[in-house]
Amino acid sequence: MKKFLITGGAGFIGSHLAEYLLAKGAGVRVVDNLSTGSADNMRSFSGNPSFEFTIGDVVDKELMTKEMSGVDGVFHLAASVGVKHIMENLVASIRNNVLGTEVVLETASDLGVRILLTSTSEVYGKISDQPSAESDDFRMGEPLKSRWSYACSKALDEYMAFAYYHERNLPVTVTRLFNTVGPRQTSAYGMVIPTFVKQAVAGEPITIHGDGKQSRCFVYVKDVVWALYNLMFSDAAVGEIYNIGSTEKITIDELADRIIKITGSASIKKYFPYDHVYKVGFDDAYSRQPKIDKVQQAIGFMPRHKLDDIIKLVLENIAKPEKAVVSN
Repeated sequence: MKKFLITGGAGFIGSHLAEYLLAKGAGVRVVDNLSTGSADNMRSFSGNPSFEFTIGDVVDKELMTKEMSGVDGVFHLAASVGVKHIMENLVASIRNNVLGTEVVLETASDLGVRILLTSTSEVYGKISDQPSAESDDFRMGEPLKSRWSYACSKALDEYMAFAYYHERNLPVTVTRLFNTVGPRQTSAYGMVIPTFVKQAVAGEPITIHGDGKQSRCFVYVKDVVWALYNLMFSDAAVGEIYNIGSTEKITIDELADRIIKITGSASIKKYFPYDHVYKVGFDDAYSRQPKIDKVQQAIGFMPRHKLDDIIKLVLENIAKPEKAVVSN
């Protein structure tokens, strides 16, 4: 039986990945410090005998050595998440992303363990209206715009990963995740779809930051997990970077309208300037859309869930949270 370690496995994406791996018959270890993750995210499979959970921090080299020993691969998801959370915890966010990844890579190198590192579409920075390809240059904002500290820290994670790949032959794959949505995602850290859906269900104003003309592409978490799993098992993916996301683009203003329609809400839209929401130093990318040709060719990835499907699934989860069921 294959065994995998998931750092950040108590988080939104990590818990779905753990559930998927267990369903495939794999053993799963999770390490999470529960700073943004939650034990509740793992309740549906916490009783599975093939599952192990340790509360801990990825910057702890001794812990990482222990947890990584005997595994066939590591999915490194541990990172600070959510624009609002990151803007309010800049030092901790940079530290978690950079130092944690360094420890994970160093430990994996010592033990010769395969690594799949999850990065983010944020690294593309102030991108144009054109879809972003993995070979595109980065264009981040100035250091005084602290909004870009997260993007810079994740870009450094990628550079470190490929330094270990080139110098120490560490088998590593990097994935850049675009806006991922689904059950267990919380609105607490500024995630837009669960926030809008909760507001619509409650009949509250839909709070739009900025002018609403910024556009995004939203992908369902189970589609992302499928891609992560298949890339881990692809020898050809070693030493490569892959975008994972949807190409279905929508503005935030249009998204609010779509959610109001699907929920049958009487909510109105209300706009707030960025400087009324975030600390000084916020900046934004007005368009973010992936090219996914590379991952399609590598593993046949194609998002199965359209945006309306995703909104309805989030609505269903908010109205009726997932039941505690043990996965076998």
